[in-house]
Amino acid sequence: VQLVESGGGLVQAGGSLRLSCVASGSLLAFNAMAWFRLAPGKQRELVASLDSADTALYADSVKGRFTISRDNAKNTVYLEMNSLKPEDTALYSCALKGGGWWNVWGRGTQVTVSA
Repeated sequence: VQLVESGGGLVQAGGSLRLSCVASGSLLAFNAMAWFRLAPGKQRELVASLDSADTALYADSVKGRFTISRDNAKNTVYLEMNSLKPEDTALYSCALKGGGWWNVWGRGTQVTVSA
């Protein structure tokens, strides 16, 4: 399975973006899906995850602002991002978990939030 992210870009603080991650195969074959982000000089951060029961978990830094969802028919995972802040600037990547670890990754889409 391959993942391709899209939807990133440059947005002003307070704005919104919707990221998409399209899988080349069925999402149902995986236990969970997630969005990670990597900012310069920082460690990779798990932003949001969604398990097979559709239970969503969020990093404290994005709770109430970001929403993860999926469309199994389209093999797509989404990340709706609202009230964006400059500290949300990062490369956002989606990942799928199978066999207990995040073993399928996309290349990422850049999100830049200006003050």
